[in-house]
Amino acid sequence: MTETVPPLLPAPAAAPEHPTSGRLLARAAFLTAVLTLAGALLGLLRDQAFAHVFGADTDTDAFLVAWTVPEVAATLLIEDGLAFVLVPAFSLALVARGRQPGPDPVRALVAATLPRLMLALAAGAAVLIAAAPAVVAVLAPGLPATGLAVDCTRLTATCVFSFGLTGYCSAALRGHGRFLAPASIYVAYNVGIIGLLLLLGGAWGVRAAAAGVALGGVLMVVIQVPALWRSWRQREAALAVPEPRRAPAGQAPRALRLALVAPVVVFALSRQTQVLIERFLAAPLPAGAISHLNYAQKVAQMPMVLSLMLCTVTFPVIARALAAGDTERARRRVESDLIVAGTIVLLGASVVVACAPEIIQVLFQRGAFTLHDTDATADVMRVYALGLLGQTLVGVLARSYFSEARPLWYPACAMLAGLAATAVAGALAVPVWGAPGIAAANALGITLTALALLWGSGRRRTALSVRWVGGQLARLVVAGCAATAACRWGAGLTSSPLHALIVGSVLAVVAFTVTARLLRVREFCLLFRPVTRKLWHAR
Repeated sequence: MTETVPPLLPAPAAAPEHPTSGRLLARAAFLTAVLTLAGALLGLLRDQAFAHVFGADTDTDAFLVAWTVPEVAATLLIEDGLAFVLVPAFSLALVARGRQPGPDPVRALVAATLPRLMLALAAGAAVLIAAAPAVVAVLAPGLPATGLAVDCTRLTATCVFSFGLTGYCSAALRGHGRFLAPASIYVAYNVGIIGLLLLLGGAWGVRAAAAGVALGGVLMVVIQVPALWRSWRQREAALAVPEPRRAPAGQAPRALRLALVAPVVVFALSRQTQVLIERFLAAPLPAGAISHLNYAQKVAQMPMVLSLMLCTVTFPVIARALAAGDTERARRRVESDLIVAGTIVLLGASVVVACAPEIIQVLFQRGAFTLHDTDATADVMRVYALGLLGQTLVGVLARSYFSEARPLWYPACAMLAGLAATAVAGALAVPVWGAPGIAAANALGITLTALALLWGSGRRRTALSVRWVGGQLARLVVAGCAATAACRWGAGLTSSPLHALIVGSVLAVVAFTVTARLLRVREFCLLFRPVTRKLWHAR
């Protein structure tokens, strides 16, 4: 049976794009990639400084319980929750701007949402500060350093307010087609944490890192305010789209009704609850287990973070295409995002699996971080890497679902089902495998969620070609296996961890590229197509 493959070039019937939109998108993706990589590197430097100063013990476990607050807040208020609601809302408002009489829809949206959001965020932060002892008791029952965890939780609770404003500013800027300031937020955030950690770590202990979270949250808002002010004073968005359908007055503010917000909140909280389950299951394990899980997760997820940077740029493009009724353009964009993101994350995962001990040794094994910590973290990280493709697919597909700016409960239900699988599998695996069992349960749950979202994506407005996308991803998995084998072989050629990592990574890239090209993955066919044509014409 011959597989039907979508054409390499856009279908002729598709709506034409603005002639400069491709260049703008490429430039925005490049800047986002550079700043995302800078933020990720600073995050690694932050973790290195933390590991060097504090190692992995009961104090670090106490801080990481408090670290749950900014992790949940970032998911709900910056990366997923508010973005899934506000980017489509601002897209609708910008489509309506200038094409209807009456007040500016963008200003109406801000007036209807920002004051209420600020009040709710302030109240949430105050409640969390007051209830810090109960929060710690729920998150990590039996934790030895409970008092320290409570102090750190109260400091990190301030990020509920600052992260909420950060997420609002980021969504508004991305909706306007401005990506530089939103991509810089984690640079500012990590600078704040690293600064206080190095300045006050000796005197305050891990409380200095918690205070750094509070400072970093403020810097995330400050870095975006000038760009946001300039954007709101302009009458046109930066990214051009096809001629939109006329939106009724007040449509954008009504897009934020409870029926739309509720499924987004449930989805975002369910996704982040995976971390809460991990901390809960790891609390009774030997000291340092939570820290090993944290270090492993942060490093293993770097390929996922890099793979999703493109979706950060294309999310408002998809939302505005759907707002304009151009479902074909949105479908092509989502399918391309899935393949590109899958390529990046699988290539990164191959290096993580093959060179986990070398990576941890190079990054963390110094100071209070011992060889035992390296071995334990590497074991967990290899298992985490098995779920990276699922994490990436969930990130890409969730953006495509929620870009439609209408109530959708299916993603939340899929996430809840995966969460249940994680909880059950984790409870069964921990007594047998300890921390690696928790990582395995995480990989299982998120992979099931990704499969459910991919299956449901073929029945939506954009109607993805699920069989074709699944076939392309399966080929990429094969390429990832080949890259893992090549990387492990190359790493074994030298005893130096750094040299092993460099040699293994180079061989992984070569093996992945060659295998994907031989398997005719579409993006690799497009990559090599100009080269093939030049060679043919040169004969």
